[in-house]
Amino acid sequence: MQTVTVIKPSEKMDTDHGQKLLYQMMLIRRFEEKSAELYTKEKIRGFLHLYVGEEAVAVGVINILSVEDNILCTYREHGHALARGVNAGAIMAEMYGKMEGCSRGRGGSMHLFDAKTKFYGGNAIVGGHLAMAVGMALASKKQKKNNITVCFFGEGAAAEGEFHEAMNLAALWSVPVLFVCENNLYAMGTAIRYSHSIIEIEKKGAAYGIETAVVDGMDVLAVEQATKVAVEKIKTTGKPCFLVCNTYRFRAHSMFDAELYREKSEVEEWKKRDPIPKLQQQLLIENLVTTNDIEAINKSVEDEVQKAVDFAEAGTWEPVEELIKFVYSEKQNLK
Repeated sequence: MQTVTVIKPSEKMDTDHGQKLLYQMMLIRRFEEKSAELYTKEKIRGFLHLYVGEEAVAVGVINILSVEDNILCTYREHGHALARGVNAGAIMAEMYGKMEGCSRGRGGSMHLFDAKTKFYGGNAIVGGHLAMAVGMALASKKQKKNNITVCFFGEGAAAEGEFHEAMNLAALWSVPVLFVCENNLYAMGTAIRYSHSIIEIEKKGAAYGIETAVVDGMDVLAVEQATKVAVEKIKTTGKPCFLVCNTYRFRAHSMFDAELYREKSEVEEWKKRDPIPKLQQQLLIENLVTTNDIEAINKSVEDEVQKAVDFAEAGTWEPVEELIKFVYSEKQNLK
């Protein structure tokens, strides 16, 4: 299939929808900034991978999905979980390791899970969840459900064997899955030119006959429009689609990353394309918000994040005697 380049729609935005997109991106940004602060205070332990700069992708894609659609993500998934509607307090409590967390405190930052919203991880193995997404989509097809499965992954995973296996099987079996590549150019810390012989990730979809679109991942409206087109095609044809969102993370790969692989000047250049002030400016120009509205949204975001922190702080630790619960199966009477 020919690769399609999707541009930002020109029609005027709806006020409520524009403010919803802005709120979600600002919530993700503030939640991530607070998480970094709490990590330095050792409130959050283990690994922590922040989504700062990439908010337009999760928000733009997930706002198009129905409540019946499945979502699988990488370990940089706090933003996706928030955009999907997973409770911020449950996410923060999970990162604290408290029982009130969405995974009972056992998954932490990298393994968020919420069956109620059909949010199936937080998957730590790079590329491992692509095959899971194909399996879930195949199940939907066999059960004659009218839903799709969306799989978020980075361009680092597109260099893994699982990517090619998943793309091949999705096309071969014609399953309703949307592959979303969040191409932030550096994977963990290797520039894309050193890990991909073909750096235009979107060209890989054509090899499997999968219809593909590439979009500016720093523009939430462009991502949303591209997703809308892809979802409609999947639900009409039952075939997979591939969406490549070219984006950039403003912070290091993880809190342990010394970030020696890119120049600070490059990061500053990308920050000029920050999706949040970009949308704020557009809403102001189109008279859909005022500066007072933006201040009110910011206050609401601050309140929600602080409420999440308070919930996590007040949470409970799992009793020591329950630590092996869910680890071993219960003994079966085989007689």
